[in-house]
Amino acid sequence: MQSPSSNIAVEDPKDMAGQRISSQEFFIPKVPRYKMPEGKQLMKVVAKYANRLDRVFNKKEESSKGDDSSEPSDSLSDNEEIVRGDPSPCSFEEAIASMESRDHKLEMPENLPGGILVDQIYVVSTHDLNTFLFAPNSQFRKELAELQGTTNDQEGPWTWKSGDMSCLTRVVSYTSAATKLVKAVKATEEQTYVRASKEEFAILVTVSTPEVPYGNSFKIELLYKIMPEKQQSAEKCSHLVVSWGIVFMQSTMMKGMIEGGARQGLKDSFDQFSNLLAQKFKKLDTSDLSNKQQVLATMQTEHQSNWRLAIKYFWNFTVVSTIAMFIYVLVHIFRCGPTEIRGLEFKGLELPDSFGELITSGILVIQLQRVYRMFFHFFQARFQMGSDHGLKANGDGWVLTVALIEGVDLASLESSGLSDPYVVFTCNGKTRSSSVKLQTRAPQWNEILEFDAMEEPPSVLEVEVFDFDGPFDQDVSLGHAEINFLKHTSTELADMWVSLEGKLAQSSQSKLHLRIFLDNDKGVETIRGYLIKKGKEVGKRLNLRSPQRNSTFQKLFALPPEEFLISDFTCYLKRKLPLQGRLFLSARILGFYANFFGQKTKFFFLWEDIEDIQVLPPSVVSIGSPTLAIILRKDRGLDARHGAKTQDEEGRLKFYFQSFVSFGTACRTIKGLWRTRTLSPDLKAHLTEEQEDQEEGLVIPDESGSMLDEESKMSKIYSAEFPIEKRSLMELFDGGNLEHRIMQRTGCINYGTTSWESVKHDVFERRVSYKFNRQVSVFGGEVSCTQQKVPIENSEGWIVNEVMALHGVPFADHFRIHFRYQIEKSGVDDCACKCEAYIKIMWFKSSKFQQRINQNITAKFTNRLKEIFEMLQKEVMFVSQKDSSIEASS
Repeated sequence: MQSPSSNIAVEDPKDMAGQRISSQEFFIPKVPRYKMPEGKQLMKVVAKYANRLDRVFNKKEESSKGDDSSEPSDSLSDNEEIVRGDPSPCSFEEAIASMESRDHKLEMPENLPGGILVDQIYVVSTHDLNTFLFAPNSQFRKELAELQGTTNDQEGPWTWKSGDMSCLTRVVSYTSAATKLVKAVKATEEQTYVRASKEEFAILVTVSTPEVPYGNSFKIELLYKIMPEKQQSAEKCSHLVVSWGIVFMQSTMMKGMIEGGARQGLKDSFDQFSNLLAQKFKKLDTSDLSNKQQVLATMQTEHQSNWRLAIKYFWNFTVVSTIAMFIYVLVHIFRCGPTEIRGLEFKGLELPDSFGELITSGILVIQLQRVYRMFFHFFQARFQMGSDHGLKANGDGWVLTVALIEGVDLASLESSGLSDPYVVFTCNGKTRSSSVKLQTRAPQWNEILEFDAMEEPPSVLEVEVFDFDGPFDQDVSLGHAEINFLKHTSTELADMWVSLEGKLAQSSQSKLHLRIFLDNDKGVETIRGYLIKKGKEVGKRLNLRSPQRNSTFQKLFALPPEEFLISDFTCYLKRKLPLQGRLFLSARILGFYANFFGQKTKFFFLWEDIEDIQVLPPSVVSIGSPTLAIILRKDRGLDARHGAKTQDEEGRLKFYFQSFVSFGTACRTIKGLWRTRTLSPDLKAHLTEEQEDQEEGLVIPDESGSMLDEESKMSKIYSAEFPIEKRSLMELFDGGNLEHRIMQRTGCINYGTTSWESVKHDVFERRVSYKFNRQVSVFGGEVSCTQQKVPIENSEGWIVNEVMALHGVPFADHFRIHFRYQIEKSGVDDCACKCEAYIKIMWFKSSKFQQRINQNITAKFTNRLKEIFEMLQKEVMFVSQKDSSIEASS
């Protein structure tokens, strides 16, 4: 079938020029059964077939077909002992049936990287839709060609590619219609069936356009996937997905322009394709598939009683023969009565009197033992191995719902070829288990499993199928799989077949049928709460990005709509040559994108894929900038291999990023997101408790007695009275020019503050960030602070509490520094004020250097506060004297 890519033209192949081939049937030689010829006989057969192919492809007259038809009989007469069949013409339906019979259970190929052009469900069977689109002389193709204005349409025959009876191919050529930018050009398409089963079809179309500008440097690829779609109604439905990609045979600086033009042209053409196809078949709305309530309502869970299950499980030859044999023996014992003592017997002990009795007794004991194990196994599976089906999710946040429908072709280690499978799902450290299905390879579950609400959106769902052997035995894994939520749309997750991995599963081609739904019950509020919590963990306020910004980010990396951007930084990716681009951070991924003269580089990997993050010191190669080294786990993030600097012997990829505008902020944010994402639930709870303890230091006590107790725990490091008003002294905390000027003069670089915000009655809060220069700290560490101010009761003054976190210095994650500034009106003079400063170092982790660090910090900040307040006094006095002189002169 001609693909709707009329504005991507391709040239006619010379071997197709003027060729006239019947649209009803095409020549596919049926492979005869004969013994492989050798030597001269093989050469004669090859020569005969070569002569026939020459006559087919060299534009013979119609009369020559009669000669061709007689040729096989000649060849057969020459080689009668070798060839016993006559290659005869074969219809399209017969060719498809031949491929279906040779289906080796190949997997449906993944969508091409360019994107999705068509994703729609039609009320028609997959076989009928495939025939409608790709059968020879298709009426739909003619109508589409007329709609798009293509001419000189020539359709080649379907043939076996290179004699492979499992690969059907044909060539189609046409002249595309002229557009505003491109003239009418010739095009060729090579259409190949890469999969044809009874219900699934995949056709790869390669489009060549040598006549367009730079046409010899690229080819367009289209992948048509026709899959069955189960609906509640009895009507058969087909799911048609068309994706595209572009393959460059030569490097060119016009790559970006070519991709953009091809994308727009294909979009316009396939819009016409979809509209025309919708006129032929009824179209279903794909959004209905992702409707959780509607889809789950269609599931009918069969509640079978334990008696019915027991009858089904125990109704087999082993149990029936054992019961019959046991009853037969009991009847025999009751009828015979007691016998006299013989041989070595004595009263109370009766031995077999013949080898027949001995063998019969042994068989009966073995059979009884097997039946006992079956009964014990049944009761364990039904009553001790419970299911999480029906349990409802608790809490607020991201709720994951998994509907386990069925399994097919599950592996088995037993001689009967059957197993007792159950499925375990794991997500974000939490697990859910299904019930056990006894003695089956195609279990029907129809169970709904819900995970408790999660604060963070999950990245992957791990699935593993086990063969039940008992609650205390080590169950054998029958296969496993990992579902990446970022690589599937909500529609795909709503109804998907998952192929299991592992030796047993791959040998049996095992699959599970799942329906997965990921919901955010509070929408934007959940995201806001997540960002506030992450901001506290990384020491930086994280704001919710605009919908347009999030949409651009999602399209850039082909992410699902629930993925949201947290932050992004400009940096260089270090490979053979540094590549400038942008690093994007979201809740689940770290991604990089660069566009260098049309040469695009983009990749992403999950936070869970990261094994370690290291900071490398500045060097000449990095132009004096520190380097952030990210090391992935073994065999993880392989899709991002092209962006890695190296790969070590263990198979771990290493990425190097450098030249950040603010390296400390970027490093702190990346490390904070990674740590919280990869921590276990217990460690997360512990970290939350620590943060709550830290935040308690910012709460101002309500009673004066408790305030005195709090001050007694802190050390006074500064106290002074100033001949200036209290309002002037508080300018050090108002975020104005005076504060920035003083802090910059005392060694603070990139000093920034947020505005004061009311967090509760008479309590205001803001955040401060800056970096120490080398004169203040040899490490040049970054500083993030949280400040709260509250008015002093029954007094004219303020109390300012500050919690300071240092970054980039030794043992910085072991402690926090708590300051308290008490500024109030002086009792000596109404135009004077006094200030007292206290310090307390809060330790979260013990260290043998704790006492030395306490002394060093106390001494450093004692001198620093003295310098800051003295400079403030001079600035205020200078401004007041200047104002007084101006008033006197006026």
